[in-house]
Amino acid sequence: MQVRIRISHGFANHVPSEAAADAEDAVPALDEPKRKNPGALGASSRVALGILASRLTGLVRERVIGYYFGVGMFADAFRASIRIPNLLSNLFGEGVLSASFVTVYSKLLAAGEDEKAEHVAEAVFGILSLVCAAAVVLGVSLTPLLIDLIAPGFKGEARELTIHLVRILFPAAGLAVMSAWCLGVLNSHRRFLLAYLAPVVLNATVVAIVISLGRSSLDQLVSYAAWAYVAGNAMVFLVQLPRILQLLPGFRPAFEWTSAHVRTVIRNFGPIFLSRGVVQVSSYVDSMIATWLPSGSVATLGYAQVISILPVSLFSMSISAAELPALSSALGTPEEIAGFLRKRLSAGLRRIAFFIVPSAVAFLLLGDVLAGGLYVSGRFHQADAVWVWSVLAGSAVGLLATSLGRLYSSAFYALLDTRTPLRFAIIRVVLTTTLGFLFAFPLPRWLGLDPKWGVAGLTASAGIAGWVEFSLLRRGLGQRIGRTPLPAMFTGTLWTVAFTGGIIGYLLKMALPGGHPVLTAVLVLPIYGAIYFAGTALLGIAESRLFIDAVLRRL
Repeated sequence: MQVRIRISHGFANHVPSEAAADAEDAVPALDEPKRKNPGALGASSRVALGILASRLTGLVRERVIGYYFGVGMFADAFRASIRIPNLLSNLFGEGVLSASFVTVYSKLLAAGEDEKAEHVAEAVFGILSLVCAAAVVLGVSLTPLLIDLIAPGFKGEARELTIHLVRILFPAAGLAVMSAWCLGVLNSHRRFLLAYLAPVVLNATVVAIVISLGRSSLDQLVSYAAWAYVAGNAMVFLVQLPRILQLLPGFRPAFEWTSAHVRTVIRNFGPIFLSRGVVQVSSYVDSMIATWLPSGSVATLGYAQVISILPVSLFSMSISAAELPALSSALGTPEEIAGFLRKRLSAGLRRIAFFIVPSAVAFLLLGDVLAGGLYVSGRFHQADAVWVWSVLAGSAVGLLATSLGRLYSSAFYALLDTRTPLRFAIIRVVLTTTLGFLFAFPLPRWLGLDPKWGVAGLTASAGIAGWVEFSLLRRGLGQRIGRTPLPAMFTGTLWTVAFTGGIIGYLLKMALPGGHPVLTAVLVLPIYGAIYFAGTALLGIAESRLFIDAVLRRL
């Protein structure tokens, strides 16, 4: 029996060979082979394009926030309060609901059971709407109690301001969850671009409102920014809704969970919520610990996380999100499915590593260039950019492990195994919390450093925990489907070329003292990128040549 995979809209309908798996959709900007429409984008390309647009506009949003609020109390309060909608949006939008819902929904579509699939979508929407409504009401009512979990280190005016902002932002959390349901439906039907492009309207709304009201006092402006987030999240949901109604023409929200398929979604949701969302949970723990560090630490951590999540979203998330429906649609014997998963994973791991390795080196050696070019303006100064750099350097420790781990988790979910990633996620969260306290408080004191540098220890400790989780995921999946290692020569080449380019970029940065941060970034970062892509191409890395060819072809 051959593995049967029902994949529409330009996807191959056969199991790729080793060579084809390596070349297929090799980078987010590369066309898939044998496509009827040569101008069409591949699945991960569409995800990456949408994420790129949303993240770039997100960087504009963060520059505006930095310009008006800097790293003071108002920035701390805003960053802590926005953690509520951001946490839920990242959890659901970046895979938790998708992994529990898409795996069931895609299998029903692949089997031709469209009516059952639509019923599952209706039931999940109905259950989510009730849960979200209840959560928003409770959240607004219990905010003074919840604030001790969100920002336990805040006192006095900072605490009161955070309570006020969290109450405004709770409806945004509910809207973000419903948008995640839209994303799950669109992904299952291979409509990737709209789902990941929709957050652009959120960022545009926040930027427009904050700039237009920028002459207000800071306490008023921070409230306006919170309301802008609520309005922007409503727009994200409404933008996706017309397309959803086209895909589900008979859509009627249902409020039942007796269906076996609906119960499967609900049963899988809890474990996936914890395991798939471990990056967000770890970030939440870091933010909570940072509230006990000197003023500005929460804001600095937030500014750094906006940058550090960009490569994870663009490359790891785009590939994992595009692969999940395909992996979940595989039908056949266990041996055939295992072989298919190995081939898809091997190609995906190479693509992720190719882009994440230079990102980690850039965070480590050129983080001040990145932060300075993005944020330095208004109340955000160059010294603040150096502080952000320290946090980015800590993020570099586990960036590759976290990125590769997402794809391994997707393979477990495709096998309908949610328990194994959950166990490993719990281990990671425990390690993140334990090491976070150690690296944030005693370690700077032992080294004789200013306590504010403890915020960098938070991201470094999370990186160490990320490597532990990655090792467990790789070993566990290897026992199920066979080993899928990255070749040592391949990864060694990537790190060597990246560090070579990073050192050259660092020396160039040092030779340009006193220049405008944007000008420094414009000069240094393209040179670093050119060295990496040219060097890897010359040393025979296929992903680099495919990427360069794809870019030149599109230009």
